[in-house]
Amino acid sequence: MTEKSKRPVLAIMRPKRYLKDSVELAKDMGFEPLAVPMIELEGMKDEFFDGFVERVMAGKSDYVIFTSANGIDFTLDKIPADEHEKFIAALNSTKVIAIGPTTCKALDDMGINVLGMPGVYSSEGLVEYLCSDVKGKVIDTARSFYGSTLLIDGLKSCGAEIHETNVYTLTKPDGQEQAEFIRKVLAGEVDVFAFTSSMMVRNFFEHATDQVTKSDVIGIMNKSVVAAIGEPTAQTIESYGVRVSVTPGKFTFEEILKKVMDTLN
Repeated sequence: MTEKSKRPVLAIMRPKRYLKDSVELAKDMGFEPLAVPMIELEGMKDEFFDGFVERVMAGKSDYVIFTSANGIDFTLDKIPADEHEKFIAALNSTKVIAIGPTTCKALDDMGINVLGMPGVYSSEGLVEYLCSDVKGKVIDTARSFYGSTLLIDGLKSCGAEIHETNVYTLTKPDGQEQAEFIRKVLAGEVDVFAFTSSMMVRNFFEHATDQVTKSDVIGIMNKSVVAAIGEPTAQTIESYGVRVSVTPGKFTFEEILKKVMDTLN
């Protein structure tokens, strides 16, 4: 740990919209946060979006799955404000499924009734949770362009008719704050790295290897605690030659921090 803080310095690289809450949570749990976005969210509208809205409004969707709070945010962004209440009412006539508690709370806050969520907060968990009930059913999901194919393929194999629309994508922030963040990493000022997506890992390495060699980055990270939100992210980290110390049982940022603190103590 750094002499300055006497607390473990935690690298938080989440999108800007999550940084404030993430920093407050980290401080409350005993970390010294170093927060700079290594990934950003950007709204998009693909050719399947209008069909998704039409099915929901016409009562043709049996299930609607949201795999993040961003999914509903970016969905509503594309619907005229005076149509929001009607769309939410239509959603409440379907079976709305949330991937986990954060998404569930966001939906609930908007007045959207959530039927349930899986015990394991992942695409695989969703497939296992729904598989026995969805044969012949119409399922819609609005999510990231980089969403796992496991959800779509898995539900198809369960016999569902599944439609996907991508309502946002992920981009790489590139500026002075990212460069300065990497300089602090290379100076050994970070004790813990918390990665919440594979793209975050890739963006981090692209920034880092702009300044030093890949082997230098790996050496620095392998002297730290490296945490991954789930197995796909862990596999991406390990593909770079970095050891993953922490993968929580539940796929939330808070669970990462709890597990890291348990490891440090």
